[in-house]
Parts: sequence; structure tokens; C-alpha cells
Amino acid sequence: MSRSSASETGTSVKGKGPGAVALNVLKYLVLIVACFIVIAPLVVIVVGSFKTHDEFLNSKVFALPKSLDLENYKEAFISGNVLEGLKNTAIIVVVSCFGTIVTGTMTAFVIQRFSSVFTRTVKAMFLLAMLLPNISMQVTVFQIVNKLGLYNTIFAPIILYVGTDIISIYIFMQFLNQISVSLDESAIVDGASYPRIYVSIILPLLKPAIATVLVIKFVSIYNDFYTANLYMQDDDVVSTALYRFIGPYGAKWEIIFAGIVICIIPTLIIFLTLQKYIYSGLVSGSVKE
Repeated sequence: MSRSSASETGTSVKGKGPGAVALNVLKYLVLIVACFIVIAPLVVIVVGSFKTHDEFLNSKVFALPKSLDLENYKEAFISGNVLEGLKNTAIIVVVSCFGTIVTGTMTAFVIQRFSSVFTRTVKAMFLLAMLLPNISMQVTVFQIVNKLGLYNTIFAPIILYVGTDIISIYIFMQFLNQISVSLDESAIVDGASYPRIYVSIILPLLKPAIATVLVIKFVSIYNDFYTANLYMQDDDVVSTALYRFIGPYGAKWEIIFAGIVICIIPTLIIFLTLQKYIYSGLVSGSVKE
């Protein structure tokens, strides 16, 4: 046996000592605890959604329901106005995500590809806006929305979601750094204009970034309670529809849990559909320099 083989064998045996075994056990123990922390609330919600009101109050948290009754789901879907909330939320999500993708990719393309005093100033202003807390600007934002006549309409949250998404612009800019400028230069030599470069080259190569922004934007809009509750008094979204089951004399948690299960399904579908695109290496290796 050669010295290299003997040294490799000794290293492998040494790596399987008591310290390495204890480290592996600790690693898997931490993973199991983390999985339990994530899964336990979901189990409580699903189990509680099938319980009656008396059963929910008198049984233990993880106790199984006596029967799989769908009455809570019917009441949440019909009386809880969850269907209208899902419809309004879908309209807000689709329009806001489309507007964010268009404005965000265009802005990132101009700032990242064209270096000038103007673009550097805009980038600095974006960074300054990210440092300001949102709550400190709510009075001004509310007055602007009210003066525009958008208060108590579905357009108010759409305008706010599209116009204040600076994080998405920075995500697009980071992905644009991975796209070689040689692609733009080759297209310009072939006679392509900058709008053609944006549509034919930049957008297709930004699919991982677009998928990432879509997931982040969808979850943030779907879970947002403050904006819809403040600017849409007469219409419901998913979060405000569930809130109506909480009253001054108590809350119907079993119905709220049923509504939560209904609202989880679209989020789960969106994430499972787009997860393969997130942070995938579509751009890496596009041009070899």
C-alpha cells in the first residue's frame, strides 16, 4: 500500500471518531428540532380547523377531532367572505407583481448598464429611502393617496406595492451583474436597440430573479394586513376577511384556522411552481470571456 493510500485511510478512520459522530448527531438533532418548530404550528392549525367550537375549547392542542367535519370551512368560505378576499387579493397580487417586474427590471437595467451622475444619484436616493422606516412616512403617504382619490379603492394598495418596492430593484441589479455586457455589445453591433436588448436578452436571462421577486412579492402582499385594513375599508382581502371573526367577546379560532388552511393553498402552489427557478444558474456561463 502506498503512503498516499495509507494517509487517506487514516484520515477517513480519524474522521469517523467519537467527535465526528457526536457532531453529526448534534447536526441532525438541530434539524429535527427546527423541523418540529416549523411543522408544529401547521399541524395545530389543520387539526383545529376540523374541531367544533366546544371541542376546540375543551380539548388539547394536538388532540385529534372526533370527526372530519367541513362546517368550519363552509362558514369561513361563505360567511367569512374568504372567496371575495381571495378574488381581491388575486387582483392586487397579479397587477402589483406585473407592475413590479416591469418597472423594477427597467429601472435596474438603466441604473446598472448606464453609469452617469443621474443613475448614481437615483441609486443613492433608493438607498436612502430603504433606510427610512415606513411607519414614519405613513401620514404623508395617506394624505397623497387621499388627495389622488384612491382611498377606499383597490388601486390604493396596488400603487403602494408597485411604487415602494426598492428591494426588488436591488435584486434585479444583483442578477444583472451576472449578465455579461458583451451580450449587449454584440446585439448593438447587430443593429439592436436598447428596448430590443431589454426585451430579447435581459428579460429572458432574468428569469431566476423574476421568480425570486415574484415569490417574495406574493408572500409579502398575501400576508399584509396593515395596508389593506387602512386603505380598503369596504372591501376585503384574505387577511382582513379572517380578522372579522375576531370580536370584542372572543374569537372563533376554529373557523379562523379553516380560513388559514384555505389561504395557505395558493401560497403553496405558487412556491412549488416557482421554486425551481429561484437562484438557478441560468445566467452563469452564458458568455465566456
